Amino acid sequence: MKPTLNIFRPVALLGAGLLGWTASAQTNAPAAPSLPPIEVHAAPLREEQAVGPYAQPEWTTARRFPTTRVYLQQTPWDQGVEGWWRGQWFKDGTSKHRYEAEYELGLPGRMQLDLYHAWATDQEHVSKAEYLSAELRYALADWGKIPLNPTLYGEAKYVWDGPNVLEGKLLLGDQFGQRIHWGVNFVWEEEAGGERERELAVSQAASFAVIDQRLSLGYEWQYYTTTVAGDRAHPEKSLVIGPSLQWRPTANTHLDFVPMFGVTEDAPRMRSFVVFGFDFGPARAAARQSIAPTALRGR
Repeated sequence: MKPTLNIFRPVALLGAGLLGWTASAQTNAPAAPSLPPIEVHAAPLREEQAVGPYAQPEWTTARRFPTTRVYLQQTPWDQGVEGWWRGQWFKDGTSKHRYEAEYELGLPGRMQLDLYHAWATDQEHVSKAEYLSAELRYALADWGKIPLNPTLYGEAKYVWDGPNVLEGKLLLGDQFGQRIHWGVNFVWEEEAGGERERELAVSQAASFAVIDQRLSLGYEWQYYTTTVAGDRAHPEKSLVIGPSLQWRPTANTHLDFVPMFGVTEDAPRMRSFVVFGFDFGPARAAARQSIAPTALRGR
């Protein structure tokens, strides 16, 4: 029997060796190449893409918030006209309405000039011209170069039947993620004579783009205190807040509607805005045709 066993021993050893070599070859074989991960990104909104020489998002070129300004609306030599209505209803049952016509002109050097003519219907239902005013804005840098894109605002009002008024504002604004647009303003306004009525205010607004370049919804609020000379320690304090809507029926037009409701004792029962605007100019048309991707804004 021993010779028989010796015949199968080499065969067994050879089989074991083949199995070991096969296992070693499989262990040392190079891994199959893996495919790179696929990243899915939502297409950027056209209203959030950069336009003009300051690389600002397109939504800032159509006044989004009647109560809160953001950066510049007009790039150099672009123009716009707007019609405003502001209604206030007071707790004593009276109301007051103001109507404004505005002309906007973009200037070089990150500046914008606005001219206003306002007339009003007072609480006794008497309509008359109220004031003429000129406003100048100056943005401190191209969009995205400084956090919140600070812009300085100065306005002088020539009032027909009363003291003239000076006004200064700090405008801040930005967009967060996709579709959310935001702004906040800090305001000082004071009469140059008479009782020297002074208004200190802060306003804030935010919106969500429901349909790109067509429809957005949001909210706005204003808090303002009013004092007169000799009685600065006892201000009237008003807070109003409400929803906002912007509809852009065409590329060059926008309609804004904001009904706000009084929260504090001194606030009016309701304060509402409606603004319709039309923008035009060769620079605006060229900017709209060459919208750059969001990633190329140089932020």
